Amino acid sequence: MKQILQNLKSGSTEVAEVPSPRASNSQLLIRTSRSLISAGTERMMVDFGKGNPIEKARQQPDKVRMVLDKVKTDGLMPTLDAVRNKLEQPLPLGYCNVGEVVEVGKGAAGFAIGDRVASNGKHAEVVSVPLNLCARIPDAVTDEAAAFTVLGAIALQGIRLVQPTLGEVVVVTGLGLIGQIAVQLLRANGCRVLGIDFDPGRLALARSFGAEVVNLGAAEDVVQAAERFSRGRGVDAVLVTAATKSSEPIHQAALMCRKRGRIVLVGVTGLELSRDDFFKKELTFQVSASYGPGRYDPNYEEKGQDYPVGFVRWTEQRNFEAVLDMLADGRLDVQPLISHRFKLDQTEAAYAVVGGSEPSMGILLEYPTRMEKPDAVMRESTVRLVSERSLTGTGKQPAVSFVGSGNYATGVLIPAFKEAGAFLASVASSTGVSGVHAARKYGFAETTTDTASVFADPKVDALVITTRHNSHAGFVLQALAAGKQVFVEKPMCLTLEELDEIEATHARLENQGRAPLVMVGFNRRFAPHVQKMKSLLAGVSGPKSLVMTVNAGAIPADHWTQDSEIGGGRIIGEACHFIDLLRFLVGSSIVAYSRLAMDSPNGDTVTLQLRFADGSIGTVHYFANGCKAFPKERLEVFAAGRVLQMDNFRRLKGYVWPGFKDMNLWHQDKGQKACAAAFVKAISEGGLAPIPFSEIIESSRVSIELAGC
Repeated sequence: MKQILQNLKSGSTEVAEVPSPRASNSQLLIRTSRSLISAGTERMMVDFGKGNPIEKARQQPDKVRMVLDKVKTDGLMPTLDAVRNKLEQPLPLGYCNVGEVVEVGKGAAGFAIGDRVASNGKHAEVVSVPLNLCARIPDAVTDEAAAFTVLGAIALQGIRLVQPTLGEVVVVTGLGLIGQIAVQLLRANGCRVLGIDFDPGRLALARSFGAEVVNLGAAEDVVQAAERFSRGRGVDAVLVTAATKSSEPIHQAALMCRKRGRIVLVGVTGLELSRDDFFKKELTFQVSASYGPGRYDPNYEEKGQDYPVGFVRWTEQRNFEAVLDMLADGRLDVQPLISHRFKLDQTEAAYAVVGGSEPSMGILLEYPTRMEKPDAVMRESTVRLVSERSLTGTGKQPAVSFVGSGNYATGVLIPAFKEAGAFLASVASSTGVSGVHAARKYGFAETTTDTASVFADPKVDALVITTRHNSHAGFVLQALAAGKQVFVEKPMCLTLEELDEIEATHARLENQGRAPLVMVGFNRRFAPHVQKMKSLLAGVSGPKSLVMTVNAGAIPADHWTQDSEIGGGRIIGEACHFIDLLRFLVGSSIVAYSRLAMDSPNGDTVTLQLRFADGSIGTVHYFANGCKAFPKERLEVFAAGRVLQMDNFRRLKGYVWPGFKDMNLWHQDKGQKACAAAFVKAISEGGLAPIPFSEIIESSRVSIELAGC
């Protein structure tokens, strides 16, 4: 299928061939008929992409500070690589989609195949959208009109925050698409509306919808105009739908308002507010969050958990439905807002209008019909980047396929496996976009959204699992059943039941003499400094004391890694690295362990105590309440009257250590490349697993049990 992607590095847009997505749980798969370009938002993204690095940095000062902190801890080149990797990732454009349901995911109740729906899907021939971000289109509403549903919901949510009553005076500042829809919705609420803009054409359009207007381009005094319009009382509310870096619209809104007036920001403006403006009148100022309640709540949007209507009357989905109802009975008319129509293959011309000086409003994209492009072609799940998949002549070069192509996979693991000599056969992703990017960048033979086909491919020797944590166990078991060697990014699983099943399955296959290699991405033990520590400790007899301090930093409570069902929490998800690291350095089994947790919002600031069979003890301080300017990972080993201290996998220092003083690297090396290389070498040469399976099971079990303490 075709999808519009933007390159944030260059600002260019393209219509790319992307594998069709699948309908996951609580999602609908939709064949698109129309989509609407949101000129304001998408022009802003295109302009950002076309800016030079200095201009990009000026627009994102917070991210510049994050980059500078990363330079201090990781080094310059790894940081630059990470920034480049982020900017190179294609951005799917669009969020105003109309189409027909062609597949209903598990749990997506209330919809059926054949339903026409409006959604916040992307500019793509096929989209997969969570059910709470979809609404069924009434028969009286055309696909073209329904394409305005999401923008209508944005305007409607701003109006709901204004809380207008019959007869009130409301100003709409900025008469683009959202402003024009807001004018009509406010008029339908029985409000008197004053529209403000620079563009004569937009002012005329707003006047046709029943608004009085003020032309900023003619140097009209908006405050005086608002004073006259409100009969000298001041306006009741101002809805700001403009897009500008200036704070002037908010200042003007405050001057126009009556005492205790309301100002709601729907657009994007500067926010240098004057206290005096707001203090004297006791004004209310609020920023509207997109389509309405539920926006950015993963439980609502991703898991499909609706809010009870008795407590939250208007959610984003119910706002979609309200807009469609207004379209159906004619109280909202978007036909005059359509300025351009383009076929999907005319995307370049469409975005030339978006970024150019030609007057425009609603720019509609039209997609191929079934006569022009059958469903079977549209829903092709695999895109081949070479004419023929053949491993002839590769010798012992193993064919490796990736399941998952997120930031860590594309930034670290895929290049590490390629450098190690693996043949990159295929990469599977859920939406197709990140898979296409990875395939192009690193030279995969193909990319797919059909994960099952990767496991069944007889040409593939090994699989690398880099998906979200809750899918790891299932994929490991699937790989074992398929007889594939498998490398799974940590953690291997989230529950003891999953761990027991993996262990039992591996044991059964081992007894049959056909157990594939299983490896978890415990890369810290492969880091050069750790390997040096291991060699130095080999000459030490007797127990050791180890202290691992991890300045992990805070992660928001709503991040997927904090979700116990998806990410498993940070002890299972990341602290497992350091449990395995201490287990490796001691070289002895963990016989006892405990956890002491600080009272913190996410429970992710903890001290883990480990006791080993040889009498050694280890402590992992995993702290989320530190400072990013401080090194993230520090390890200290006390043994036989000597000390080893490692800082952030860049510096290793020995205190009174015979024959060793220090070891320094100019950049951080956590062992990811060495970890991948060890796995590739093992499957190429038929050697032993780089990490004994028993140690993987032990470190995983301790992590899971400590997380549940």
